[in-house]
Amino acid sequence: MLFNSIDFAIFLPIVFILYWFVTDKNLKLQNFLIVVASYFFYGWWDWKFLSMILFSTIIDYSVGLKLGNEKDQTKRKVLLWISILVNLGFLGFFKYYNFFLENFSAAFSFFGTEIQTNSLNIILPVGISFYTFQTLSYTIDVYKRKLEPTKDFLAFSAFVSFFPQLVAGPIERATHLLPQFHRKRTFDYSKAVDGIRQILWGLFKKIVIADNCAKFANLIFNNSGDLNGSTLVLGALFFTFQIYGDFSGYSDIAIGTSRLFGFDLMRNFNFPYFSRDIAEFWRRWHISLSTWFRDYLYIPLGGSRGGTWMKVRNTFIIFIVSGFWHGANWTFIVWGALNAIYFLPLILTNNNRNNLEIVAKGKLLPSHRDLLSMLFTFGLTVFAWIFFRAENLGHAFNYISEIMSISLFEIPMITERRSALVTIILTSVFVIIEWLGRDQQFAIAKLGFTWEKYLRWSFYCLLAVVIFLFSGNQQDFIYFQF
Repeated sequence: MLFNSIDFAIFLPIVFILYWFVTDKNLKLQNFLIVVASYFFYGWWDWKFLSMILFSTIIDYSVGLKLGNEKDQTKRKVLLWISILVNLGFLGFFKYYNFFLENFSAAFSFFGTEIQTNSLNIILPVGISFYTFQTLSYTIDVYKRKLEPTKDFLAFSAFVSFFPQLVAGPIERATHLLPQFHRKRTFDYSKAVDGIRQILWGLFKKIVIADNCAKFANLIFNNSGDLNGSTLVLGALFFTFQIYGDFSGYSDIAIGTSRLFGFDLMRNFNFPYFSRDIAEFWRRWHISLSTWFRDYLYIPLGGSRGGTWMKVRNTFIIFIVSGFWHGANWTFIVWGALNAIYFLPLILTNNNRNNLEIVAKGKLLPSHRDLLSMLFTFGLTVFAWIFFRAENLGHAFNYISEIMSISLFEIPMITERRSALVTIILTSVFVIIEWLGRDQQFAIAKLGFTWEKYLRWSFYCLLAVVIFLFSGNQQDFIYFQF
């Protein structure tokens, strides 16, 4: 079920009413309703894959209980590896089977030996990368004794399947989200209103910005061989704002929806395109995944404790693994490696933690230095997104080579110029609003609070009207494919 669909617009109020007015604030009933609603939400896409969520839930719940009772360290390691291998085994089969098979065959062909392979027509379950990492965080934290295993199967099932963030995150830690299913929840009007405001902004990002940018990004990338360099630059820029509006919009809707039910999810985006270096960008982009890899891969590998070489090695590992997490394509691996290369000068000069505060804090405009740093970092990010969006490496290199040609200085070849101009104007307004609200949890969290009440509500109504006017160009969320 899509957040930007009529189905969800009907589903959400029904669940909300049942949750607060029919369960009589009974914790067990509330958790039961969340599980039922979450399975219905996911099953709306394809009910056959519900068994995978249930199986993953049972495995990690059982392993967690046994880890809590087991004292022998060897046996505890065996239990941990059972959870890791089962979860990553499912993920590997559905997401990477054909990729490894094709590359295995290509490797033999390179040495002159042809082997016959049969790829499978595998449907990738929506959200498998997200809920797999979420359940793994539980098992690993129980193993490390950072978390007591839960004996409440219902609460654990709700944690694994919680519908707002089930299919595209944020990837919650068990230490943060699971205890919330054990605590009594009461309706908080201010939290609910704030949640609705964040949902509204998330829908604006997705429907007005991302879906409109997608129209031109898809058109340009799919026909890049017939277009000049200046048009391809526009295509890369359109995709840059498409993926941000799409993914951060989903996160805003997920976080806002969770607040309606009394839950707090972790922040997933913190205005990343205002970053002054690539390290700051990765502290602000897809925070739940970046911190997951930091805590469960980078630090166990040694983190930054072993000198410069170890920091460089571990940085490349987590970026390449992060790229591979996104999909079974060499373009994602190159994208990850490219970001690691961007990171390299900061590591070598120990400048990777220079920009921890928001840019131009307390000021309306950035300094010239900050502006140049932001533009440079943004340019690096746009370049890397070309690999992320391209169909394959050949497509990416051809796309970049045309940008580097003399055709970069030609007039862009866009047929629907009026529509493209409207999209550019809307995106520019969006960037301004994001800049003004960059010190908040989301851009319009406090925007208009000093205005007259009728002006503030007029702004919200305007957003709703614009969302409705552009709702006909519905696109799937990009991260559903991951």
